[in-house]
Amino acid sequence: METMSNVGALSYKIEVFEGPLDLLLNLISKNKLNIYDIPIAELLEQYMEQIERMQAADLDIASEFLEMAARLVHIKSVSLLPKHEEEEELRRELTGQLLEYQLCKETAEKLRNMVSFDRLVRAQAKIPVDHAYKRQHQPEEIFMAYLSAMGRKKNNIQPTAEAFSGIVTKKIVSVTSQIIYVLRSVWKRRKITFKELFRGKKDSSERIAAFLAVLELVKGKRLRVDGEGDNCEIKLIKGGE
Repeated sequence: METMSNVGALSYKIEVFEGPLDLLLNLISKNKLNIYDIPIAELLEQYMEQIERMQAADLDIASEFLEMAARLVHIKSVSLLPKHEEEEELRRELTGQLLEYQLCKETAEKLRNMVSFDRLVRAQAKIPVDHAYKRQHQPEEIFMAYLSAMGRKKNNIQPTAEAFSGIVTKKIVSVTSQIIYVLRSVWKRRKITFKELFRGKKDSSERIAAFLAVLELVKGKRLRVDGEGDNCEIKLIKGGE
């Protein structure tokens, strides 16, 4: 709701202001007053009417609004004295504060259009590499990996007695020899899939020894296994990584 003062010189709307300087700037801007030559009497009248309207609307009025009202009354009373030196000093002080506050508002408006406070951007932090193998395996997973290395994949067929007799009659393959084999295979290509590593091994003893060699090298932090299934990658861990 817009109203006119008794003198008809100023007009305003009821709004919420951040402080008394904000209210004064609003009145000066809306009524096109010269900030360097403010008509204190008219401004005081409009200021007090605004305070009364805020009170009538049950708005909380901070003490700083009342202090500014007393300040304007003091400037008006000083202007009635024969000498106006004190009035000019008080006017300059008020004008300086209004100009400073106006500059702060303009700067804040420019920053508001330039900066978003709803997000935070920071530089990427350097996180040290942790080569410890922390994945927890269920016994079933180890068993399925063994079956995959044996070429039986997820087929859960129970081995027969003849299958064990064949293992016993074959030559003994040491895990140490397979550790050397695995390291050479990975060293040439830097990485190799689980399936490729066991592709050339048809003997069951070699497959078991190679599988145990991979587990031993992972435990000793010489190799790293990424992924799952036959196509998981076995990578060599360099000393500087």
